[in-house]
Amino acid sequence: AEYDFHTLLLRHLVVRKARHADVVHNLHAVHDQFPVNPVPLRGEGDGQRMGAVPAHLSGKVTHVVRQFRYFVVETVYLREKQVGFCKGCLVCLKLGHCVIQDDAVEIAAKMHDANVLVFATPVYYYCVSGQLKTMLDRANPLFDTDYAFTKAYLLATAAENASETFAGTEKAVQGWVDCFPRCALAGTVFAGGVNGAGEIAGHPALEHAYQMGKEV
Repeated sequence: AEYDFHTLLLRHLVVRKARHADVVHNLHAVHDQFPVNPVPLRGEGDGQRMGAVPAHLSGKVTHVVRQFRYFVVETVYLREKQVGFCKGCLVCLKLGHCVIQDDAVEIAAKMHDANVLVFATPVYYYCVSGQLKTMLDRANPLFDTDYAFTKAYLLATAAENASETFAGTEKAVQGWVDCFPRCALAGTVFAGGVNGAGEIAGHPALEHAYQMGKEV
């Protein structure tokens, strides 16, 4: 096998091509380092719905991705990161990086090197969570660069299960993806009727996420 594919979960997943040496020396160590079921994304002042963020959905994706020997999963927990709001100064387009020195700079660099991004979020007021929206804004330095990602996937949960519940969340991520011509939103999984932690158990979306993971 020639490549190792590195998957970064920003509550989000990212797949990156690495050197063959990484496969030989690091594959098993990294495989053991990261849990199959990521911890739910939480922010300060979050409520019960945040506990229903798709940890199990993303777990299904990462589990099946790891079954292929040359895939490695890295998880980034936004709840543990300092990610400030974009100031709209656009200096990043000249410098190639944001002038705000916080964790978003490193996360954006990881996104740049990825082949695939997978975003996971609870639905808040019919849109993505604030943490995810802020990180997408701070990824502006990637615009008009030689970014590697060509596919993006979206996983989401919500207390409501109506057909229109997920529409705003999907539109928000699609809008970001549309700004990167070499990338496409390749798949989405929505688990409605999920309000509290653990309520997603047995949900049909889990199998959908597993099957989608096979296509990553």
